[in-house]
Amino acid sequence: MKRIIATTAMTLMLSTSAFAAAHTTMLSPYVMEQPGDIYASDFIGMRVYAAETDFDSFNADTMVEAGAEQEWEDIGEINDVILGRDGSVKAVIIGVGGFIGIGEKDVAVEMSSIKMVNEKDDADDFFLVVNTNKESLTDFDAYSRTTAMEMKEEKAEVRAEATAETMMDNDREIFMAPRITRDGYGVATMEELTTEDLTGARIYDTKDEDIGEINSLIVDDSGQIKRAILDIGGFLGLGEHQISVTLDELSILRAADGSSFRVFIEATKEQLEAQPEYEG
Repeated sequence: MKRIIATTAMTLMLSTSAFAAAHTTMLSPYVMEQPGDIYASDFIGMRVYAAETDFDSFNADTMVEAGAEQEWEDIGEINDVILGRDGSVKAVIIGVGGFIGIGEKDVAVEMSSIKMVNEKDDADDFFLVVNTNKESLTDFDAYSRTTAMEMKEEKAEVRAEATAETMMDNDREIFMAPRITRDGYGVATMEELTTEDLTGARIYDTKDEDIGEINSLIVDDSGQIKRAILDIGGFLGLGEHQISVTLDELSILRAADGSSFRVFIEATKEQLEAQPEYEG
C-alpha cells in the first residue's frame, strides 16, 4: 500500500516543459496537495496484486478491509511509469517473477488495466489490482526500452519500406482476388498459410490455366506474409517474368486433406507479363 499524496513532481516537470516551449507562458505553482493526488516516488515500488475473482466488482468507490491483499496473489511491483507528452500516464512497467530482484522480468501494461482499490479504514491507503495472474503476466514479452536513436532509425526504416511498397504498386496494375470454388478445396485462411506451404505453389488464372508459380514470399518481422513473388510464363525456369503481388490479390484454396494449395489471380499470363519486373 502507498499513501495517496500530490503528484507535484510530475506537474512541475510538465509545466516547465510547456514554459520552455512557449517562452511566454507564466509558470503556475502547485502549492497544495489535493485529495486523490499521488506522488510518483510513492507509486513506483508499489506492489501489484492479482484479484481476478473480485476485479470486475471494483470501482472508484470500492472499499476493502485492511489486509484484503492477503487474499490476492502478489505478482510484482511498479518499477517505472511511462508518460505521454500530454502528461497522461500511458503505461506502467511491472517487475514480475524472480526472487528479491533476481531473475525478475519487466513487462509493461496499460494504466487502464490497473484499478486502485481503497482501504476501508484509511482513505489515504489503496491497493493496485489487475485482472490476471502471475503466470499470464510472466508470459508477456519482456519490455524493452528503446532509445531515441533506435526509435528514429526504426521509424525511418518503416517509412522507407512503406515508400518502396507504394512505388512498387504505383508502377503496376493492381488485381482483384477472384472468387473461386473448386471441388475438394476450401478457402485457406491466413492462419493456415506458411512460406513452406506456398513456395512453389502453382498459379492459375480464372480459366484454370496454369500460368506460373510462387517463387518466394516476403514476410515482416512478426512472421506475417506480406507479398508473393511470382514466376510467370517461361519454360523450365527459362524466360520467366518475375513480379510482386500482395496476398490480397490472390485467392488461395487448400485441399480438404491439406496436401496441396492452388493459387488464383484475376489476370491472364499476358497481363502479368506486362507488369514491371520485380527487382529484389
